This record gives sequence, structure tokens and C-alpha cells, in this order.
Amino acid sequence: MDMRILTNMPMPARRFKQAALLLVAVGALLTVSACREDMQNQPKYVPLRESSFFPDQRSARLPVEGTIARGQLEDDSLLYTGKVDGKESAELPFAMTAADMQRGRERYNIYCSPCHSQLGDGNGMIVQRGFKKPPSYFEPRLVQAPIGHFFNVMTRGYGAMAEYSSQVPVADRWRIAAYIRALQLTQTAKGTDVPAGVTVASHAPTEGEAPKEAK
Repeated sequence: MDMRILTNMPMPARRFKQAALLLVAVGALLTVSACREDMQNQPKYVPLRESSFFPDQRSARLPVEGTIARGQLEDDSLLYTGKVDGKESAELPFAMTAADMQRGRERYNIYCSPCHSQLGDGNGMIVQRGFKKPPSYFEPRLVQAPIGHFFNVMTRGYGAMAEYSSQVPVADRWRIAAYIRALQLTQTAKGTDVPAGVTVASHAPTEGEAPKEAK
């Protein structure tokens, strides 16, 4: 409002106008503060607060019987435990593609190679700096171990190795296990293990290179 209008008004009219503006401003402030108060102080229970509504006086309620959290059904025993009939499985829970193996290689180099090295011989970088050396993947015991063994070690830990279930998702643990098996084959495979019609290159494969068929 133009202040000149208020200035030119008679004194009683000016005071009335000022009082009206003040009342409008105060009303607006009270309205805003009332909304804020309702949102700030909602009727709710904080954890472990006593409740007079329930017979046991506990505000925290148990889930309905049979409730399963989303993503925690774990109905595929092999996928989530690495075992079949209580024994470590020699089979994978899903077929490995070239993309899966590449993913397993990446995850292995991130999480495993600092101790086990990129070669799998147990001479990783932190081992070279004094950390306890893990066993080589080429020991007969581990060469003969079922692939489910590596999944379980990553899931639950073993010896000085901590579990990695919180860092590495289930499917990636299987991809890493498959890559570990591939590392073992680089040192233990025989010519008879190569499928008919496939040749093995005399050099280390580059990223993304696939075996070539024999001519």
C-alpha cells in the first residue's frame, strides 16, 4: 500500500487501517504456526514407548505370522546356501555367460585380489606388506573343492578371511566362484579338457576375446 495514502488519512482512519493490517499479519502468522505445530507434533509412538491401547502395553508389534520381508524369501536353496542336501554343491545355480564371467573377474579383482592376487596364488598386495597369506587356489585341496565351497567361504568367512555377504550380492558371489574356477583351470587344465573343435590361444586372451574354433 502506498504510504502516502495512510499519511493523508485522518488520524482515526489511519489508526484503524494500521490496526487492521496488524491483525491480518498476526492472523497469518498464527495460521502458519498452527500448521507447523500439527506436523511437528503428530500422534505417534517412538521406539519402545509404552502403549495403553494394547493389552501387553507395548507399542512395537510383531509382524503378522508368516510375514516375509521383500527380497528375503530365499526359496532357492542352492542359490542362497551353495549346498544341496547339506553338502557343498559342485553345480552352479544358473548358467554362466561371458558377461557373467567378466563381471566375476571385475568383482574378484576388487574384493579378492588384494589378498589372493589376480593370479590366485595368494600373494596379493597386502600379503606382500605383511598380512597373513591365504592358501593358493592351485593347492590340490582347493582344486578338488566343489564350487559351492568358494561361495560359502565368501558368504560366511573362513579362518582369517571375513565374510563378504554384506559387500557382495549373492549372484556376484557365484560369478566370483566361477571366475576362481576359471583361474584354477589356467594352471590345471589338460588338452583333453578343451572341447572338440576349439583351439586355445598361445597368448593371454585380451578382454572380451573368445576361444576360436579350429579350422
